[in-house]
Amino acid sequence: MSAPSIAGRVVDSGSLDDEPKRTSDVDSSDSILENSEGVTQHDLSTLRHVRDKIPWQAFTVAVVEFAERWTYYGTTVKIYFYISAKISTTITSAPPLPPGSVDGSVARADRAIGVAGALGMGQEKSFAIRTFNTFFVYVTPFLGAIIADTKWGRYKTIVVFTVVIFLGHIILVASATPASLQHPETSLGLLVLAIFVMAVGAGSIKANVAPLIADQYTGKMRKETLPTGEVIIVSPTLTVESIYLYFYMAINLGSTGAISASFLARDNGFWVAYLVPTCVFATVPIVLFGCRKYYVVTPPRGSILLETFRVIGLCLTARWSWNPIATWRNIRSEGFWDPAKPRPGKSPKGLLGMMNLLVKSIERWKRAKCFLFFPIYWLCYSQIDGNLGTVAAGMKLNGTPNDLIKNLDPISIVIMVPIFERLIYPFLRKMRINFSPIKRITAGFVVAGLGTTSPPHARVLMGEPDAAPLNVWIVAGPYILVAISEIFASITSLEYAYTKAPKRMKSVVAAFSALQTALASALNFALTAVNVEQRFEWLFASFAITAIVFAGIFYWT
Repeated sequence: MSAPSIAGRVVDSGSLDDEPKRTSDVDSSDSILENSEGVTQHDLSTLRHVRDKIPWQAFTVAVVEFAERWTYYGTTVKIYFYISAKISTTITSAPPLPPGSVDGSVARADRAIGVAGALGMGQEKSFAIRTFNTFFVYVTPFLGAIIADTKWGRYKTIVVFTVVIFLGHIILVASATPASLQHPETSLGLLVLAIFVMAVGAGSIKANVAPLIADQYTGKMRKETLPTGEVIIVSPTLTVESIYLYFYMAINLGSTGAISASFLARDNGFWVAYLVPTCVFATVPIVLFGCRKYYVVTPPRGSILLETFRVIGLCLTARWSWNPIATWRNIRSEGFWDPAKPRPGKSPKGLLGMMNLLVKSIERWKRAKCFLFFPIYWLCYSQIDGNLGTVAAGMKLNGTPNDLIKNLDPISIVIMVPIFERLIYPFLRKMRINFSPIKRITAGFVVAGLGTTSPPHARVLMGEPDAAPLNVWIVAGPYILVAISEIFASITSLEYAYTKAPKRMKSVVAAFSALQTALASALNFALTAVNVEQRFEWLFASFAITAIVFAGIFYWT
């Protein structure tokens, strides 16, 4: 049965731990576990654990990320070829559009080998702009986290920034109209502006949607008797695990919006391909407004980031010296934190309590070190997001848009999430195999490394009629393997970020987790010179080896 809903009320959301605490310090199997309803340590060790019913409000929150991912992948998947693809034309004064096209679409007779394109500015410029987009989307979550923690709370922050994303989509559609494409530089300028606006919006909701969806579950650990007579443990930990599995499934279901984008751009032009995701995203404010009275929301409690900088700044000011050596000695001396301690009439009120909170949070932050390994993981993922699409473009398409193959990743996730949640993970628990978050993430690194192993390679010759004698579906294997790795690593990172974070740090830790994707984009940007088709074999093999090596280092750490 479901835990009582606290719809429409402001509540405190705690954090979950791997092992519940006893209400007594006595090491007894009869001790009642803290935050449970009569569950003892003996019950915990001997009874089967199952998840609770997922609140319906959580599924409506998932709609937000579903629509955002639809619009993100339904647009960015075409930006790569929108910017780079160039099909030869004898009319030098015209924009680099496919023959006879005014919107980037491909004539029906050319669709078997043709690739939709518009600006013809080359692969490197396209790669740079898309990498910047990914970087910026995963840096701005800190903006959303700070605003939610200090001013609006998670729900209102999501609502406001969905409007920002919608405005960005309007600019994007305008950049791809036939009139804009007659002036490629103007079109590119509008495109970059749209990317900036949408990245601010998408990043800012990203730090808040993941915590908000888990906030909707407020149940406690308890025992229940099934109709068969079996006594089970209803586990909040497993419930949150399932919430994030289905949340990620919704994300990837939205990602399949890129399928429609591929065909729409090829057949109807880029402005139509961008208009459809805009209409899809227009449903988000309707859902959020309609369910506003039913959400479990948490109040803003102040930003621990800003408070940390405030404390450190106050203490550094007192220890500052124009002599760098003296400054370093002052920082390392005893009493560094004394200036922040409240003294009547001198120190800001409440800083001591804030310092105590920061000290208590240190142990929690230490757990966040696991996220520092994720840039390597996302580097591997970035290869299926762009370079494998380029490889596919050089193979025989047989009427298949070259970037359509990329959707095997989200499709595989949508299919496999219920299998893992209903069959594989319960089977492992039944066999008493502790597939802990750290083990799952390690497995994700290994599988990602295997998936990045160089696929059959074909040189891409834009505008040339001869394709490599290989079927485009050969590259399906890497996409499916990376999808499995995401179930292990990416989903677990969302769960880990929520369950290990203190109440005041859930949005911040979610932003810190997202930052690792931005760092991966920065590293990828540094590799722009080698992100060229002639070096793909070396690039894929290097990332594969690095991912597997880092899996071992991660688990050992």
